[in-house]
Amino acid sequence: MEKLRFGIVGTGTIAHRFAEAIKNVPEAELTAVASRKQETADIFGDEFSIPFRFKSYEEMAASDKIDCAYIAVPHSLHKECSILMLKGKKHVICEKPIAVTANEAQEMFFCAEENGCFLMEAMWARLVPGTIKILELIKDGVIGDIRGVEGKFCYAFDEDEMDHHALKIENGGGSLLDVGVYALYFSKWYLGKDIEEINAQCDFYNGTDSHMNVLIKYKNGALASLSSATLLRKPNEGYIFGTKGYIKVNRFYAPQEIEIHLLDGTNETIKTPYKGNGFEEQIAHMCECINGRLKHSPVNTPDSTLFIMKQMDFIRKITGVKYPQDK
Repeated sequence: MEKLRFGIVGTGTIAHRFAEAIKNVPEAELTAVASRKQETADIFGDEFSIPFRFKSYEEMAASDKIDCAYIAVPHSLHKECSILMLKGKKHVICEKPIAVTANEAQEMFFCAEENGCFLMEAMWARLVPGTIKILELIKDGVIGDIRGVEGKFCYAFDEDEMDHHALKIENGGGSLLDVGVYALYFSKWYLGKDIEEINAQCDFYNGTDSHMNVLIKYKNGALASLSSATLLRKPNEGYIFGTKGYIKVNRFYAPQEIEIHLLDGTNETIKTPYKGNGFEEQIAHMCECINGRLKHSPVNTPDSTLFIMKQMDFIRKITGVKYPQDK
């Protein structure tokens, strides 16, 4: 398998996590980083021994030093940076959510197709062992027919972090796009796409949704209750309820431990550790797809990404969350 050269666009916290993970993926190597300032690119490059450092995203897109780009900038820049790299004939893995709106995401997939490049949303949680194991347990009917899902991903910024881009409407901030996207995927993985109705309510901070509750009813009668927050802490637990029992996971979207509780009194805990920090699996998957000459992931598919993006568009519409990109 050909080793693929990656460049990271952005130097924030999530970029550091990707840089750590790629060390553990034999099929990939980190060869470049791009920032809007040479100084920050050099600091990041020194930390991870990256040979090529670019002071602009345009320079990286035009270079021949990478095959793939990881987009790790705020949500509002996902489309711009992804399209820049795709037009430079670079394969792209873009942080979730892949864009601010479904229209933006569709434009990105069109661009990837036009340029013959691979594009995937970095929904790493779908590829970790825990999620794969839960899907197997459900397929085997361990907890029976799934009738309900509950998931909460809620955190709170400290007082000295209130300038974070996740709290700014111009950056595509808000809990739904930042972490609620995980809860929507959690529901989709185990209850599917056959939705009858969606209801939602949210609290606001600076125009962003700082606390969002979503209730989804499926055509078979199953229900999903989902919650996200940027200024409110809740236990980030997840439950999948079936006719024979239920599954509980603490880090619901990417569990390393799965609790099974059956109605007959049987209880079991299954360990499902990551290879590293949880990002390794998505990097390896992307490399496998590209080396297999695929333009899309068969797991994190464009259809799946666009389904969730359209859900978030609808939820924002009924709760009144508006971004400049909606125009």
